[in-house]
Amino acid sequence: MTLGIIGTGRIGSTLARILVAAGRPVVLANARGPHTLAPLVAELGPAARAATADEAADRADVLVLMVPFDGGPGLLPAAAVHGKVVVDAMNAFGPGGVPRDLGGRASSELVAEWYPDARVVKSLNTMHFETLAVAGKAPGERLAHYVAGDDAKAKEIVAEILTDLGFAAVDTGSLHAGGILQQPGGPLFNRPLTEAQAWEWISR
Repeated sequence: MTLGIIGTGRIGSTLARILVAAGRPVVLANARGPHTLAPLVAELGPAARAATADEAADRADVLVLMVPFDGGPGLLPAAAVHGKVVVDAMNAFGPGGVPRDLGGRASSELVAEWYPDARVVKSLNTMHFETLAVAGKAPGERLAHYVAGDDAKAKEIVAEILTDLGFAAVDTGSLHAGGILQQPGGPLFNRPLTEAQAWEWISR
């Protein structure tokens, strides 16, 4: 299963590294063009390829959006992600890094409106890149990574990837309720928790 990562900043490139280390091929894209990804692709080796965003959407089985939230609308033609599992790893920050007021909605609900035929799962947005880089290898109980969505099979696919990377996959529920738990301002955002600790916070 090939994963496409659109957005190759610190978190996107960290995700690419741990995916390749786990034996998962990746297709990478960013706003500046495939030629700017040559150093990262060379570092990652033959399991990684650079592409445009549209090409990444076409070639990947699962697509991960890791661009700034404001760059999400119109990033891809809606037809490019028809029926595809799309992981919303974006965070809706406003000016000064303050969580944006979305009127009680989860940011992933907006993503699902931008791409109505995609199978949107909220995941991979809660962990700082430095924690992500080492957490799956840490001894002891696995740290939790979360999945939220309205498509049960899509959540299972993402949960399997998280498990392969060394995390405990925790289902936080629907795109609305689970997404709110995970996004900035929610109790699970940027809070490294074990699976047991995560369930304790969810049940509060």
